[in-house]
Amino acid sequence: MRITRRERFSAAHRLFRSDWDDEKNLEVFGKCSNPRWHGHNYVLYVTVEGSVNVDTGFVMNLKSLSHIIKERVIEKLDHKNINLEVDFMKDRLASTENLAIGIWEEIEGPIAEQGVRLHCVRLIETENNFVEYFGPQRDADL
Repeated sequence: MRITRRERFSAAHRLFRSDWDDEKNLEVFGKCSNPRWHGHNYVLYVTVEGSVNVDTGFVMNLKSLSHIIKERVIEKLDHKNINLEVDFMKDRLASTENLAIGIWEEIEGPIAEQGVRLHCVRLIETENNFVEYFGPQRDADL
């Protein structure tokens, strides 16, 4: 059984490589490499899976899941600059793909401590663009 929690946050970022000049960054990343940053209103879906607990009828208490996401992710990202202020994005290109991986790494352990498995992190950047990450094991299978 799987259950999903949705959360939202707003954050700024810039796609760029410091070892490339502005021209190369613009060529590869387009307007997303704007030196003055740009932002998104992200929507995050976290899906966990496990057995339904016979005592509670839950796979996982959604209040607990919400607390983990807010403490480990939302408080670190909301109204922040991903490139400059987010500890788990240090030394990573601030792409949506890398952000989803970073979010996974932040919440996988605390979710496992609840007796369930993290199934998917879905991160919507715009109404047209989103990523889904199913963890390093599934990533290695590709």
